[in-house]
Amino acid sequence: MDAVGLLAGTGWASGVNLYAVVVLLGLVGRTGLADVPVVLTRTDVLAVAALLYAIEFVVDKIPWLDTAWDALHTVVRPVGAATLGAILAGDIETVGEVTAALSSGSLALASHTVKATTRAAINTSPEPVSNGLVSLGEDGLVAGVVVLAVTNPVLALAAVAVLLVAGTLTVVLLARALRRAWRGWRERRRSRRDPGRDAGRDAGRDAGREGHEEDGAPGHPR
Repeated sequence: MDAVGLLAGTGWASGVNLYAVVVLLGLVGRTGLADVPVVLTRTDVLAVAALLYAIEFVVDKIPWLDTAWDALHTVVRPVGAATLGAILAGDIETVGEVTAALSSGSLALASHTVKATTRAAINTSPEPVSNGLVSLGEDGLVAGVVVLAVTNPVLALAAVAVLLVAGTLTVVLLARALRRAWRGWRERRRSRRDPGRDAGRDAGRDAGREGHEEDGAPGHPR
């Protein structure tokens, strides 16, 4: 169960911010708080991951630029999470590397999809503050899940399950809202292109209603 929780936590978190996960795991290994594969504690690995994290920290808070960054990482995050899962599984005898890679990559793809969808929806807001606040919240959430994955894998597994359900509901609600907005936009566009069509349709509806009222009036000849 500990191995599953570790892989679930790091896999889900990698879908939100892969570079932060690598940096956190490397620091955990460097400080001796937990056993981490040696490759993640190497100076060159930490330096590259820290640089990429710094870039993402800035880009992720700029509206629409963050969406482009997410699009670029649609492949990077799941593949990176799969690689990370295989590395972690190398020190875990109860989990095969292929199984770990597939599960970590799948969880990363799921969390990445939720993040990318949510951030694209937030970018439609005219004010720029919400984007940065959500990004900071995501950073804190990633750090919390990684710490749980290392210190309390069972609790991390439960947290990932809750986050997956919440993320799925969020995507479904956003998809429904997008469909309603799309239908409304098409109706408004059709009305602007052919205003006489709606006016004629309304006039015909009113005339039909008046005709029914006259037919039902007392003393009206049949």
